[in-house]
Amino acid sequence: MTSLATAQRQALSDLFDRVGPDAPTLNEGWTTRDLAAHLATRDRRPDAAAGIVVPALAGHTAKVQRTYAARPWPELVDLVRFGPPAYAPARIPAVDERMNLSEFYIHHEDVLRAQQPVAHVPMTPELEAALWRMVSTMGRLSLLRCKVGVTAVAPGHGEQVLRKPTAAGSVTLTGRPGDLLLYLTGRTSAADVAVEGSPEADRVFRTTSLGL
Repeated sequence: MTSLATAQRQALSDLFDRVGPDAPTLNEGWTTRDLAAHLATRDRRPDAAAGIVVPALAGHTAKVQRTYAARPWPELVDLVRFGPPAYAPARIPAVDERMNLSEFYIHHEDVLRAQQPVAHVPMTPELEAALWRMVSTMGRLSLLRCKVGVTAVAPGHGEQVLRKPTAAGSVTLTGRPGDLLLYLTGRTSAADVAVEGSPEADRVFRTTSLGL
């Protein structure tokens, strides 16, 4: 049985084939070629992948990513499609699901929602439930700099307190699990999420830099 992470990887690779290397994405300044090079770097160069989240290592990461981006497009897409080498921990299905489901779902949406007409990842109950579980981990990480409390609500799934209320109050984010993930990773304008809270809490929250 194909894992959810693998299914998103394959669907994104097929989308890369269809839209080509120069299509826009929701990642500011990145075309699909840049996004594919980012994913290849993350899969295949652990020495460079750390620079994705550690600013001091970003120069090395960018250099490696440019090397991948220079490859012929079909070759680069195949690197994404076939994933990390056989010895990589992400080849273990449970590890793959934890490491890659949110990554590939989010980047799949990054391409789909940047096209005209806008499209969305086809949703199943299984995928939506898995994304809801990811909201907890991803949300807490992305809100480390937030100065107000945050509760995520997904109709049909429940609610999760991602950050406890502070003296400035709290806000509630309401949307489907996938949209909540997109919102919490900084794709606020593309995500269908309602934000509710006191004027002060809302003001403070909207000045928060979201994402890892």
